[in-house]
Amino acid sequence: MAVDNAVGTTQFKSQSKSEINHQMTLVILTSLFFMWGFIACLNDILIPHLKSVFSLNYTQAMLIQFCFFGAYFIVSMPAASLIKKIGYKLGLVTGLSIAGAGCVLFYPAASMQSYPLFLFALFVLASGITCLQVSANPYVTHLGSIKTASSRLNLTQAFNSLGTTVAPFFGGLFILSAVTLGAEEIAQLSIAEQAVVKLQEAQAVQIPYLILAAILFGLAAIFVFLKLPKITAIEPDVKCYDKNTVSAWKTPHLMFGALGIFVYVGAEVSIGSFLISFLGEEDIAGLAEADAANYIAYYWGGAMVGRFIGAVTMRYVTANKILTFNAIAAVTLIAIAISSSGQVAMWSILAVGLCNSIMFPTIFTLAVNDLGTSTGQGSGILCLSIAGGAVIPLFQGILADTIGIQLAFIFPAICYLYIMFYGVKGASIRTT
Repeated sequence: MAVDNAVGTTQFKSQSKSEINHQMTLVILTSLFFMWGFIACLNDILIPHLKSVFSLNYTQAMLIQFCFFGAYFIVSMPAASLIKKIGYKLGLVTGLSIAGAGCVLFYPAASMQSYPLFLFALFVLASGITCLQVSANPYVTHLGSIKTASSRLNLTQAFNSLGTTVAPFFGGLFILSAVTLGAEEIAQLSIAEQAVVKLQEAQAVQIPYLILAAILFGLAAIFVFLKLPKITAIEPDVKCYDKNTVSAWKTPHLMFGALGIFVYVGAEVSIGSFLISFLGEEDIAGLAEADAANYIAYYWGGAMVGRFIGAVTMRYVTANKILTFNAIAAVTLIAIAISSSGQVAMWSILAVGLCNSIMFPTIFTLAVNDLGTSTGQGSGILCLSIAGGAVIPLFQGILADTIGIQLAFIFPAICYLYIMFYGVKGASIRTT
């Protein structure tokens, strides 16, 4: 009996130690989710800033999102193969190091006043973040009981949203506030004086991104010396794929869902990308860029609040109905923003963030439903669809240059109309 008690006590201590280790690891991993949400949202600050520095049109400015989110499409699969070879821990270290290197590249890009180098720096930065996501998402899933995996992912995603909410304040304070002259004032300066002002504006990004680089490299160093729990990746059993297995590529509701993810991410990113410029319009709010940046927090913060509301609502209302309702609300709000002016237009477009809240996880869940052994393949297809964040803003930029920034919001409205279709019909279509 005494021996049994001793063994039981030892097992309890071992289990408790393992749980504590997992909890500490989860806390540290949560900081990564915060960081990549923070960094991705800073693009909304960079777009108007670099547009002014390099005298870009909207289409050219949207290349920032094209290069950033394009990295998700290009790097995701190679990153997954790399992590399979080197493991989750080294995958995290590699992702942090690459992202840190991308931040460092902002320094020479600003000194040389080279927009292509800025775009390359953004691609490198996003490549590192892609490695982080490929490593961290499954790591969090396996870091404890499978029954609480969704809860852990929701927690980390909440901190990702917190990062997107805080970033605009940081960018407005340290980047946009460095711009002391407006476009009309700069135009009145001599050519030499304009060059000096443009250089100062470009260099405003150097210190903030060097700070981010230091944080990322610091986290990489912590992960090198940190003793993380060993998590073994779960590989699919090839034997379970029998002749009756249907490829995810041939599953209608999955493919409709992939397009849903594509247009959702594109619409959300596109609206955020144009907010500062939109709020700067005289007939909307006439805000200076540094002041308009603070209002972006309402857009991304609305998404964070909406996730908590959605988590409760989904206990009583089916997912496709909530998705449909939010899509209709988003289209309505954009229509108001397009057809009105002043405070009504401003708060209507900001409120779309609240509608975005539940869309990604809801579309994702509906799309992989009933896939069986093809679920892994379906998840991979949906992750590639995040490339919508690269394409949709570019097309809205072309529209903004052609018909004006306010009317250009019709493009994300069309995206939400498709999401409404997916909620009503697309998610229920099955292979016949």
